[in-house]
Amino acid sequence: MNETIPARLEAVRRRIGEAARRAGRDPGGVRLVAVGKTWPAPVVARAVRAGVTDLGENRVQEAAAKKPEIPPARWHMIGPLQSNKARLALETFDVIQTIDRPRIAERLGRLLETDWPGRRLPVLLEINVGGEPQKAGALPADAETVARTVLRWSGLELRGLMTVPPFSEDPEASRPFFAELAALRERLQDRLGHPLPELSMGMSHDFEVAIEEGATIVRVGTAIFGRRR
Repeated sequence: MNETIPARLEAVRRRIGEAARRAGRDPGGVRLVAVGKTWPAPVVARAVRAGVTDLGENRVQEAAAKKPEIPPARWHMIGPLQSNKARLALETFDVIQTIDRPRIAERLGRLLETDWPGRRLPVLLEINVGGEPQKAGALPADAETVARTVLRWSGLELRGLMTVPPFSEDPEASRPFFAELAALRERLQDRLGHPLPELSMGMSHDFEVAIEEGATIVRVGTAIFGRRR
């Protein structure tokens, strides 16, 4: 399956471009994050050699173990983050997309202030747009509180919002959730007086719909690496 990665990557990029053009957008305004969770380092490294510049991982320890074996890339934390993994996350990741409560924002902000003075870490708020109790993410009603906590820390650079909508085989079922995240972004920008340029939404089965609804970051695993083991 590894030999198909360059071809799969090319196909994903073509689909990104087509979706962006349908929406009247510049394809260059959509960042592809290749999600390598559960795949061994040599497989993920093949994607980087094929041109991937951004990698996403769900688990801090898995990413930390793989990273030394993979060519340089920009690493995104896209899974739930616990406070006791915050330091290792800061050592491993360049972007954290899953800030979902004040406590984790404060933990990261304090560590940056004491151990990485001068560093600015791009972060996104994870929003549970579907209100699913089994999922991480702040509820939309709590997003402003979390955002204001992030903005109090000089080491945290609040860049936007991220979501994982309720799963459906039909990509169109994700559209209202993507639209809701985009609308929430607009409300928060107005209330905070702070730009939120990034919307991270869309995965292998629905990233084209996400782009049509304004995604600037899509997180694609299966369409690049194949079915997970």
